[in-house]
Amino acid sequence: MEQRRRSNTIYLLLLFFFLVFTSRTNTSASCRRRTVKHLSTTPPSSTPLQSSITSKVIVFSIASGILIGLVSALVLAFLVRCIVKYMQQTPILKGPVVFSPELTPKSLYGALGNGIQLLGSGPNGKYHKVVLDNGLVVAVKRLCSPEASGSSTSRNSVKRRLQKELELLAILRHMNLMSLRAYVPESNEFSLVYDYMPNGSLEDVMTKVRAKELELGWEVRLRVAVGIVQGLQYLHFSCDHQVLHYNLKPTNVMLDSEFEPRLADCGLAKIMAASHTGLSCYSAPESSQSNRYTDKSDIFSFGMILGLLLTGRDPTQPFCVDGASGGSLGQWLKHLQQSGEAREALDKSILGEEVEEDEMLMALRITIICLSDFPADRPSSDELVHMLTQIHSF
Repeated sequence: MEQRRRSNTIYLLLLFFFLVFTSRTNTSASCRRRTVKHLSTTPPSSTPLQSSITSKVIVFSIASGILIGLVSALVLAFLVRCIVKYMQQTPILKGPVVFSPELTPKSLYGALGNGIQLLGSGPNGKYHKVVLDNGLVVAVKRLCSPEASGSSTSRNSVKRRLQKELELLAILRHMNLMSLRAYVPESNEFSLVYDYMPNGSLEDVMTKVRAKELELGWEVRLRVAVGIVQGLQYLHFSCDHQVLHYNLKPTNVMLDSEFEPRLADCGLAKIMAASHTGLSCYSAPESSQSNRYTDKSDIFSFGMILGLLLTGRDPTQPFCVDGASGGSLGQWLKHLQQSGEAREALDKSILGEEVEEDEMLMALRITIICLSDFPADRPSSDELVHMLTQIHSF
């Protein structure tokens, strides 16, 4: 119905400008006819001065008609272009947009309106556990409204970009990606619906490991690393258009019941610029130095995660390098590698068999390559899949 009203509006506008243009053209033609008629009744004995003035009038009339016609045509073309651009804008949707047959708008509305369990929160929003009326358990991330303090036009523009990006993300399907099942645009926020991951995020799991509340062996940790890089490989090489994560860190790596990793929030940080989490220890150097982001920037973030899995240490804490505190995880690992003390970096809680230690030291060398300051020196996700799967047979 809305599309039909817009079409009728365009038709009426085009008809109006066509009539105006035709009217101006007829007026110019009438003026020329009167001039010609006047000239035809001019006595043959007209002076050369009169003939010169008459010629100038004719030339001026013709030039004016051409100029008016060109201006009218340009104005009409501009208005038509503006109208077409307006019609092609992505409409701001009001209700739930569902991509899974297991979900319905009614069930989502009912579940979101009832009491829901808070799982965690971040700079961009909160995570909730939601049980639908059909018994299905999903995770809902409520994003804060982008550019809430901006103008109405600015907010609508960001919402359209976010909707378009979410439509693209809903198409992505890989075992190591969090599949977007639905989203609900609301007045001040977007609710994104994903599969529920019982083990939470990698950040949650490693926090429990450091507190000795959970044991996570090397084989499981390596499988997590391989799953993450396989997800990146899909985004970087298998999609029609390359997709960059932009915000890869442990809180955006979810773990299912078998500790299989799933990447969450792919590409959202690029859109949510106003409420971006900012640079962190997981961000590549070029992100802060030149505001550039490539697939190799995702690789740096992966290297930080692999370092976390190997050492068990919190990368946000300062590390001692050459007797001075304040170094990063990457600087610390490079220092130990160069001094021949790489084994000291490994998580003591999982050191056991000699074979596993050798595999961990190989993975540590891969970590250091991923954390190179120069993007060109880092391997691609395609190369990393081969390198990591060679360490252990999966």
